[in-house]
Parts: sequence; C-alpha cells; structure tokens
Amino acid sequence: MTQRVELATVLDRLAVDGLITDYAVAVDDGDWEAYRRLFTADGRADYRSAGGIEGEARTVAEWLAESLRVFPMRQHLIVNRRVRFEILERDTGDTALVQADYVNPMGTGAGNGGGSAVPDFVCGGRYGFGAVRTDDGWRLREVVVREKWRRLP
Repeated sequence: MTQRVELATVLDRLAVDGLITDYAVAVDDGDWEAYRRLFTADGRADYRSAGGIEGEARTVAEWLAESLRVFPMRQHLIVNRRVRFEILERDTGDTALVQADYVNPMGTGAGNGGGSAVPDFVCGGRYGFGAVRTDDGWRLREVVVREKWRRLP
C-alpha cells in the first residue's frame, strides 16, 4: 500500500467511527431527526432481537421515540469496533461493515429523589452496521442489533 492509500483508509476509518458515535449519541439524546439523517434513503434497522421492530429508518425512529420515552436516561457504550471495507462497483472502500459490542444502561429516573438517574435496565450485545460512502459522506444502510443479555431490577 502506498502512503496515500493508507492515509485514505485511516480517514475513512475515522469517518465511519464518527458515524457510529453519532448513531449512539442520537439514540441516547432522543434526537430522531439526527438519527434519520445518519441513514441512506433506503436505510433499514433491525431491533427484533431486543424485542423491537425491523424496517426503514424513519419507521424505526418513530418506534424508538415511543418505546424509549419511558427511559429518559440512556447511554450507549459501543466498543470493540471492527471495521472492514469492501468493494462497491469496483471502487475499493465504498462500503464498510462494522461489528461492535455494546452495553446500554437506561433509567426511568423514578424513585431517586430528583437526583441523577440510576439505571433500571441494562442490556448488551453486538451491533452489525453496514455503511456506504455517499456524496454527503458515510451513511448507514443497515443496523442490526443482536441483544445477548439484559438485566432488570
């Protein structure tokens, strides 16, 4: 690899990593418009393993907004990110597949006397992200949640 190709790969890796971070922040902050903007027009998300739905990003954002309303405190911790770039239409690096583990504490804020929210629910698992390079930068084409465990009070 030439230094130019290596630099481009590093920049793409940083951009894809930023996309995943933006995803977590949008969900945690309940910024559903930002969530929708992270996806391509045909982007889809699958939360069925966590008891949710699968569908186009707009529909899933509406479902998330409603179902997460009970948890005003949310904090995704997305770690162990493995990024693999692939070929789309013969141009190297136009798509990225990301596998990343997550831990997600959420809290209702009930019963804590107005102090900071304490997690009432914690779950963990692995995300599968499919991203594609667009004219507007990297966007999510697919998000698949594979919940592995959960802890309730």
